[in-house]
Amino acid sequence: QVQLVESGGGLVQAGGSLRLSCAASGRSFSRYTMAWFRQAPGKEREVVATIDRSGGSTTYADSVKGRFTISRDNAKNTVYLQMSSLKPEDTASYYCAGQYNFYTREYVYWGQGTQVTVSS
Repeated sequence: QVQLVESGGGLVQAGGSLRLSCAASGRSFSRYTMAWFRQAPGKEREVVATIDRSGGSTTYADSVKGRFTISRDNAKNTVYLQMSSLKPEDTASYYCAGQYNFYTREYVYWGQGTQVTVSS
């Protein structure tokens, strides 16, 4: 069983930056594709960014391209989301997810979420 614990959320003014961290338990972290999702009140959950096992390949939602950067440190079992030029519409609960299942098309492991609030 893998546990994911997010941290780094908070309140920031528009134009500011935050870095989210997701620490994973267990020894298989480097085998997992990882992702960040977010969900705003009244909206569906959306994928923000993904990163492959080595960190060599990343994808981003169009809404965050050029502003957010996903990275990972397999030695520390941690994945990061650096968020810059934040906008009020980035306000959401952010979730870390790991190990994509190609059969179910879902991530197996999820964190509890961390709140990001961007004030205008």
